[in-house]
Amino acid sequence: MTQRLKDQVAIITGASRGIGRAIAQAYAAQGAILCLVATKLDALDEVKAKLNLADDRVMTLAMDVTDRQACFEAVKAVQTRFGHVDILVNNAGIYRSKSFLDYKAQDFQDLLDVNLFGVLHFMQACLPGMQARRHGRIINMASTAGKWGSRNQSAYNVSKHAVVGLTRCVALEASPYAVTVNAICPGFVQTDMVEELKAQVAQTTGMSAEDMVKATLTRVPLGRMLQPEEIAGLAVYLGSSESSGMTGQSIHVDGGMVLA
Repeated sequence: MTQRLKDQVAIITGASRGIGRAIAQAYAAQGAILCLVATKLDALDEVKAKLNLADDRVMTLAMDVTDRQACFEAVKAVQTRFGHVDILVNNAGIYRSKSFLDYKAQDFQDLLDVNLFGVLHFMQACLPGMQARRHGRIINMASTAGKWGSRNQSAYNVSKHAVVGLTRCVALEASPYAVTVNAICPGFVQTDMVEELKAQVAQTTGMSAEDMVKATLTRVPLGRMLQPEEIAGLAVYLGSSESSGMTGQSIHVDGGMVLA
């Protein structure tokens, strides 16, 4: 079987769980060389072991994406080890549910630091090398929350709207160098973060986690939660040469939840 990402060097942030882990597994299966980034080294090592890749085809870096210097040093480490970066998957993210009046300014800052500035730091670190080589794929994990309004998560929505806007702007600037920049907007996906979301929304609204899920699924035409592997499939496409004519897009994978 043809490997769609054969020998492409990819950085994946938030790679220790959920969607990031599924993307790492899909990229490994498609022949990519990987740098896996997350905050906890033990969790990264667990993912690395399950990928069953040779040591010269995978590295792990435990770091915080809010640390700009660490992001640049991470990219330099990948370039030193593997020569260059072909694909950047900005997947690291956090969630916090509160009513707007209950949010503190620091809540907004915390979500922006991870969900927006973590993306920004890695993009600015990777783009010069990609543009110099006239080859690169950047995939930012946004959300349906980046495309519409919703209750009790304004800080999260703001951060994801920002990722969608940043994706569009950088796509315009990077396009003369044959570098594409796209975003994925997942809906309701069965991950650890969604389990945290259930608990937070229940606390905020007084609704049970089970009732919250039922209410949410009434807005999903497919009538079910998605699996991380369904998001990973799109990430493979956007990282491959098959998507060379696509840039600046923010693509829903949401079971039809946002039909606009």
